[in-house]
Amino acid sequence: MEAKISIQNIYYTYADGNEALRNISFDVQANEVFVLFGPARSGKTTLLRLLNRLSDLTEDADFRGVITFNGSDIFGRAVDVYNLRRRISMVFAIPTPLPGSIRSNLTYGPQMAGIRDKHVLDQRVQHSLQQAALWDEVKDRLDSSAMALSGGQKQRLCLARSLAMEPEVILLDNPTSGLDPLSTSVVEETLRDLRERYTIIMVPHSVQQAARVADRAGFMLDGELIEVAQAEQMFLHPQNKRTEDYITGRFG
Repeated sequence: MEAKISIQNIYYTYADGNEALRNISFDVQANEVFVLFGPARSGKTTLLRLLNRLSDLTEDADFRGVITFNGSDIFGRAVDVYNLRRRISMVFAIPTPLPGSIRSNLTYGPQMAGIRDKHVLDQRVQHSLQQAALWDEVKDRLDSSAMALSGGQKQRLCLARSLAMEPEVILLDNPTSGLDPLSTSVVEETLRDLRERYTIIMVPHSVQQAARVADRAGFMLDGELIEVAQAEQMFLHPQNKRTEDYITGRFG
């Protein structure tokens, strides 16, 4: 079965000489939650940014290797980067709602993509909020300010904003880092439901969260991918001693 995303022999070095990624290779299958975990500065966010070419915004970095999405090279000359980012969407650690209403946060992207039909837009708003487990909390105040939402609601709104574009892959960079345990639990439960329709690649808040949400996981350390395995094997019976030491809290 062809991988949804295939990452082969990736090297990435910043302009200051910092080698962020060294010889990274792995595949992500459709409709799985693939978690990248490891200590800070291990290359996780850099790798996520490569997957929808947000890395293009970093000047003078050196990139080598091949990343394919549905079998096509995402760095190919004919690739429409804006379309790629609609299909591979990213949600960041700090929720950043757009100024304006809850509704306008969700219709902005589709409208920019050319959708003008109010019925279609209303459907996108409701469906994306339902998928992000936020509809019941905000359905009666869609025209109120998105800035009035709680931290957990803002994060789910940002997820819904991503879903409103109907992507195929969702990249999540530490999406619960600033949330309380209850809000974190809601987001994690939402992810379990979303994998039926989407492929999710996530940098988690902690090893414990990685173990809770992952179908498969990759452990990264100092820019290298140390080990990739099914979640049960990774978190109960890791094969590499560095992975075991990190999971058990001996370092990191």
